[in-house]
Amino acid sequence: MKNLNKLAIPVALGILGVAFLHSCSVGIPKGATAVQNFNAKKYLGKWYEIARFDYRFERNMKNVTATYSMKDNGNIKVDNRGYDHVKNKWKESIGEAKFVENENVARLKVSFFKPIWAGYNIIDIDEDYKYALVAGNNLDYLWILSREKTIPVSYRERFLEKAKKLGYQTGNLIWVEQDE
Repeated sequence: MKNLNKLAIPVALGILGVAFLHSCSVGIPKGATAVQNFNAKKYLGKWYEIARFDYRFERNMKNVTATYSMKDNGNIKVDNRGYDHVKNKWKESIGEAKFVENENVARLKVSFFKPIWAGYNIIDIDEDYKYALVAGNNLDYLWILSREKTIPVSYRERFLEKAKKLGYQTGNLIWVEQDE
């Protein structure tokens, strides 16, 4: 019985470790493809969040932006900012992103709480890098971004159609108020 108890703790810790690593997935939703021939330098700068699902970290947020800049180590600094209209205060979260494969494929992993990383996959973008559709590691995470506070109807429809084909419940998207 003593030997069984000695084995139980490492096995339990191993199971917890596997569960933890699985929750930190940097995958891409089935059927989705990250943008190829991606130009990271063109992607840098400020983006306005146009739509998202209701995430705990962004609940009650409007005027949400993400600003991307290159770090000295070659990774990308992620500066997310938004106004919590319930608490009447600005919130900011600084993170880091790095490419999963190489800089020509728009598959990144992002972390705001190391060592936890999450998938950040740019699955559609216009040729001028003004409008982007970003998927997380599964169908629970989706963002529509724009360099402007609005997005043309043509890109909105294009992104929604692509997301629907992948299985996203686009009717659950929150359309972010950008009034500042």
